[in-house]
Amino acid sequence: MSLYSYYRISKPSEDKIPAEEVKSVYRKTRNRTFWGATAAYSLYYVCRMTMGIVKQPLIDDGIFTAGQLGIIGSAMLFVYAFGKFLNGFIADYCNIKRFMATGLLVSAAINFVMGVLGLLQGWLGMTAVVMFVIFAVIWGLNGYAQSMGAPPGVISLSRWFPLSKRGTFYSIFSATPYLGKSLSLILTGLIVGWAGWEYGFVFSALAGLVGACIVVFLVSDTPESRGLPSVQELSGEAPKKTDSMPTGELQKMVARHPGIWVIALSSAFVYITQYAVSNWGVLFLQKGKDFSLASATQIIAIAEAFGIAGTVLAGWLSDTVFKGNRVMPVLLSGLVCLAALAGFIFTKGSYFMNILYIAVFSLAIGVVYCVVAGLMALDMVPRKATGAALGLVGISSYVAAGIQDIVSGFLIQTPAESAAYDFTAVGWFWMASCLLCFLIPVLSWNRLRIKD
Repeated sequence: MSLYSYYRISKPSEDKIPAEEVKSVYRKTRNRTFWGATAAYSLYYVCRMTMGIVKQPLIDDGIFTAGQLGIIGSAMLFVYAFGKFLNGFIADYCNIKRFMATGLLVSAAINFVMGVLGLLQGWLGMTAVVMFVIFAVIWGLNGYAQSMGAPPGVISLSRWFPLSKRGTFYSIFSATPYLGKSLSLILTGLIVGWAGWEYGFVFSALAGLVGACIVVFLVSDTPESRGLPSVQELSGEAPKKTDSMPTGELQKMVARHPGIWVIALSSAFVYITQYAVSNWGVLFLQKGKDFSLASATQIIAIAEAFGIAGTVLAGWLSDTVFKGNRVMPVLLSGLVCLAALAGFIFTKGSYFMNILYIAVFSLAIGVVYCVVAGLMALDMVPRKATGAALGLVGISSYVAAGIQDIVSGFLIQTPAESAAYDFTAVGWFWMASCLLCFLIPVLSWNRLRIKD
């Protein structure tokens, strides 16, 4: 079997499920696929978050500066941006089970290699410059492996769920980054504090291996590959004009649609804001507010959990409370998000106050993230071009997140890495991004949808 054939979308099974068993088999297989992809994507984030957790130990050990860590982090995000764009288009044609499992296995292997390199650094006699280059290159490669997670996960929703249910389940799937971040911050943070930063990478590798196994045993590619009718037949959806159009033609329609580029720009600022807190929040709490590593990781981890509620809440707010209006939940949540972020950045605050600030921030940005970077884009595009839309929004989002890591690193960095860090400039940078992330879609959401 060629590599092309191995990753190609599955052919319909010749063995058909008996008519009287179709509904029960469909529900069971759909649920296994959904929860398998959701759990696995949360473990993708464990393999992605390691560098954000080990920044302070790496600085304290004199291995890297804050500026160098910003470059290493941005290498992953820039490659991820390119990979998500490319894989968004590729995944529309792929076996999502094999595609998703492969990316997680590669990401796990990269985390393991980085942990081993840290343990063997002295024995190998690597200089600081060599260590920096190797880590930047390897972490950049992790970005491509990471980009193989979201496209098949979102495409699975299009292949297995009717339009009437897609928004609700997309909201749940969108909570997985917050779940993965919370798991990583709590568990990886404990391991780093107990055994050292090298073992944080080793733990993440084990989590990635578990995630790949979940994909292999639970996720199915398409209903047709399991002997079931298509999701349109199963749900009784009326045929759409785009159902018979070639995937490539639909992808071109998506790329030419101005509304997608409005969403891409808005999503860029959402990701700047999110990744600023995720990647630098622990260091900010340690150096800017004098918390210990354990307390700092606990604050960010507990707060990240509220992002789960925000993304799940987004679909209900938009569909039920605001009757399909995407603008109102973005505006209201954006204002709350901005106020909470200001409290976090510009007030000292106790342990519990900082949890409150970031909890409210995560809840609100979760709504903005789900509606802007997800539901607004999905509203515009045909089912067969879901991956293309995700790729276009993704490249904008992660290029911006990568630029954020570089800018934040150099705004934070002080001469000789002294203890007197100044977070004033970077704080205003984060605040401006937060404002734009909801202001742009509120002012620009007047584009026509692509008719499905």
